[in-house]
Amino acid sequence: MTRAIITVVGKDTVGIIAKVCTYLADNQINILDISQTIVQDFFNMMMIVDLTKSVKPFDVMNDELTKIGQDTGVQVKVQLEDIFDKMHRI
Repeated sequence: MTRAIITVVGKDTVGIIAKVCTYLADNQINILDISQTIVQDFFNMMMIVDLTKSVKPFDVMNDELTKIGQDTGVQVKVQLEDIFDKMHRI
């Protein structure tokens, strides 16, 4: 299984979760785990997703999610799980 970590951070607005999740569903990317919080007006979401059946290459998916974030006014970051783990190892 190829997994990735998606983080979404920014000012809270209507539709952030819907836009990201719709994109994932449309591209056969399964959400394995999701956590989201809103602290005052700031939105923070972290997702672990399965890319095994993704219909697009990782780089294309990353660019498109970045664009969705820009259009929504939030920052979307995507990292493969193994790279994420290596970067955050203590």
